[in-house]
Amino acid sequence: VQLVESGGALVHPGGSLRLSCAASGSTFSSYYMSWLRQAPGKEREGVAAFGRDGSTSYAGSVKGRFTISKENNKNTLYLQINSLKPEDTAMYYCAAASRDFGLVPSYPFWGQGTQVTVS
Repeated sequence: VQLVESGGALVHPGGSLRLSCAASGSTFSSYYMSWLRQAPGKEREGVAAFGRDGSTSYAGSVKGRFTISKENNKNTLYLQINSLKPEDTAMYYCAAASRDFGLVPSYPFWGQGTQVTVS
């Protein structure tokens, strides 16, 4: 599966963004999908993911502000980000796997990332 993220931007604190991830090359609905991010000098971390039964999970630092969603008929994953904080500044990646990794950044398929800067 090929993944292409978009929607990153420079925004002020308190602002909102919606990131998109377009998938191609395989059956989108059969994959477990996740959003992860990596800030400069920090390890990659999972921020939101779909679980086995379609449930969602979020990192504690983003819960209540980030929402993961998807449209299977459009092969697209989304991340709605509200109330942005400077500490949300990072490269955001979508990732896919044939099994459930949850928020653990061990997914085998990754996009190239989209930059979110909050300043």
